Amino acid sequence: MRGVIGRDMAVDLGTANTLVYVRGKGVLLDEPSVVALNTMTQEIVAVGHEAKRMIGRAPDTIMPIRPLKDGVIADFEACEQMLRFFIQAVHKRRYLAKPRLVVCVPSGITAVEQRAVKEAGYQAGARRVYIVEEPMAAAIGAGLPVHEATGNMVVDVGGGTTEVAVISLGGIVTSLSIRTAGDDLDQAVIAWMKKEHSLLLGERTAEEIKTTVGSAFPTSGDPDVEVRGRDLVSGLPRTVSVSTSEIRQALEEPVHAIVDAVRVTLDQTPPELAGDIMDRGIVLTGGGALLRGLDERIRHETGMPVHVAESPLTSVALGAGRCVEEFEALQAVLVSDRRRY
Repeated sequence: MRGVIGRDMAVDLGTANTLVYVRGKGVLLDEPSVVALNTMTQEIVAVGHEAKRMIGRAPDTIMPIRPLKDGVIADFEACEQMLRFFIQAVHKRRYLAKPRLVVCVPSGITAVEQRAVKEAGYQAGARRVYIVEEPMAAAIGAGLPVHEATGNMVVDVGGGTTEVAVISLGGIVTSLSIRTAGDDLDQAVIAWMKKEHSLLLGERTAEEIKTTVGSAFPTSGDPDVEVRGRDLVSGLPRTVSVSTSEIRQALEEPVHAIVDAVRVTLDQTPPELAGDIMDRGIVLTGGGALLRGLDERIRHETGMPVHVAESPLTSVALGAGRCVEEFEALQAVLVSDRRRY
């Protein structure tokens, strides 16, 4: 089974970012999941950071596409091209690039969506494609003892999905995957500014506001922030000053949905495991874990201790990477199939 060392890879195929982990080398690539397509020739102009810079700024001939929506593949061709590009960016020696691939998928994904992910992996040049569920990878990456007979609860707030899962003895006992996550927080900011200030914002501006002043729980000394956009009445550019508490209000609905998912999952957890979680706490991972005060908010609403993982952005990729490093030991957590389509 062992290929050339450094050939096997794990890919965290996220809605917002794609991370590639290479065996023996760690996370070598972390780029936005964006592909820019030339509409005339159907050729790919840019991938990753370069393509993301084009969002909202491109002429008609260039179309930036996000191949994944809500954690699943929305544009198969673009996704396959993007995967191939990332695999080749990591593998300089082309002729060796036939890696075994471990890909992370949301836990609520259907069989058809799962097959699309595998197919994209094979099309991009993988020798074998294994699938691991995101909350499982996040728990392994956050260093939780997933194989022990204790309850571990992980909340992975990504770009397209929020995964909440309780893990024990190397398996997911109860899980919930909701399609409310980072992207919805951005959309909430856009909708709020439109409604309250008649100001139209771009996606990138909204994301910037979310990361700089967005919060889920009141904190002291909240700064105001200048927001630039286009006035819907006059059609001219305008700058508005917005308080942090107003942005918190704007984010309230998606944040509430995320907290609610945690509540529902706790409600379905067997009592023994719920006791373990009470001791050990809930671990937050994913980019959404960086939203200020989200841990406080969940702690406040569930009464459970909440910790943010050490490197929330990379924990899924690191967990999938561990599956590649310790392939034999962790094979049980992979969703494998012997059939090659």
